[in-house]
Amino acid sequence: MKEIAEIALDQAVAKGAEYADVRVARYRRQNISVEDQRVSGLSDTEDIGFGVRALYRGAWGFAGSSKMTREEAMRIAEQAVAIAMASASALKKSVRLTEEAPTVIDFRSEVKVDPFTVPVESKIGLLLKINQELLKPELVKKAFGFMTLRGDERLFMSSEGSHLSSYVVTTAAGYQATAVKEGDAQSRTYMLPPRTIGYENIDAEGMLANASRVAAQAVELLSAKPCPDGVTDLILDPHNLALTIHESVGHATELDRALGYEESLAGRSFATPDRLRNLKYGSDLITFQANNQLPGGLATQGFDDDGVLAQEWNIVEDGLFVGYSAGREVAAEIGMERSPGGCRADHWGSIPIVRIPNLSLTPGREPLSLEELISDTSDGIYIEGMGSFSIDQMRCNFQFGGDACWEIKDGRIVGMLRDVTYQSITTDFWNSCDAICDERYWAPNGVLNCGKGDPMQVAQMTHGAAPARFRNIRVGAAR
Repeated sequence: MKEIAEIALDQAVAKGAEYADVRVARYRRQNISVEDQRVSGLSDTEDIGFGVRALYRGAWGFAGSSKMTREEAMRIAEQAVAIAMASASALKKSVRLTEEAPTVIDFRSEVKVDPFTVPVESKIGLLLKINQELLKPELVKKAFGFMTLRGDERLFMSSEGSHLSSYVVTTAAGYQATAVKEGDAQSRTYMLPPRTIGYENIDAEGMLANASRVAAQAVELLSAKPCPDGVTDLILDPHNLALTIHESVGHATELDRALGYEESLAGRSFATPDRLRNLKYGSDLITFQANNQLPGGLATQGFDDDGVLAQEWNIVEDGLFVGYSAGREVAAEIGMERSPGGCRADHWGSIPIVRIPNLSLTPGREPLSLEELISDTSDGIYIEGMGSFSIDQMRCNFQFGGDACWEIKDGRIVGMLRDVTYQSITTDFWNSCDAICDERYWAPNGVLNCGKGDPMQVAQMTHGAAPARFRNIRVGAAR
């Protein structure tokens, strides 16, 4: 990998690049899925290649290849520079990068058990055993389970002198039970928080222990009453909050979106640079911390694909909008002294773009349990897990659902509700938060398949939270 990178880098500079970087990457993907008592999918793939970026007179050029030879490295580097030169001839605005000191690191995610050394038969056996448990209730007619294991090896070298390497493992697993009665079908899902650690993340005991509960709740949903239309208080669990954070905060505070770079793909944002440090994004309880150094975080990869080391910073602080996720190019556009390290590509053949970091809601400062929060709520709905969602072009007007929901009356859970959705405006919603459970209840969940860009790129990131309450939110039954 190093030899290819050095050859390509030297050739790009020799052909006139003012700045160049080379990314060499090898990806391994093992995906297992089971349906009922059979294996429905099994794949184990590996992909390796390299990409070259070249900057010439303020214009980018990019080319990549899976052919790992000296001759191909030279050809691809020359092609990247030629594309940059052609682009420069029609350039209206020159690219400028924030300063970044050259760095040498080797980052490795913490792996106690290499997931690729665990026998496939063992993984399949676990998933089938879970499905067997899910199918025990008579009304559960369908069970589905999955496991995804990823291993990403990267090498980044730049003409500025950076030499960065990493190996990051990602592990995730989950399952779903679907109950059917009289033409109606209801599902309940369980998912382990995906993390960048080894197979020790696959908690077989915990997954099996929760299977009967998940199946029973799928059945219970068949007779649950529909969500009433109206305004009520919501208590959202960390898994549900992960998606709400992702869509209404994470994407809204990607700087390329705020600058209008992705308008055709629902990619704009209300959180424009003129509102930085003067927009009340949420109540005083709300702090959103970006942390690409978070242990086990899905975006914890040591460095980004601009060659910037992973950092920690605030996006919202005590309710005030104070920061963005950005790369070196867009950070320079608004006068930032340094990129926070938020530029990533999903493949050696993709151009790095701004991505959501590990972005979490910090827990409450005062001791508060979920039980205490529920008992302090006279009328409301408690929601667990991710459901459907939609959000508008500007990341303002949204609707979210959940995987399982319960009605709260006089401080007690009184029964399940079905087809629950909640609607709000982003800043109204986060300003309505009046309580967050403490750090004992904080949990990291996340997104494994965040899509952005054209051509589409898929990235992963963690969104941690503790259960939180939101006052006077409009709810209604999904139709």
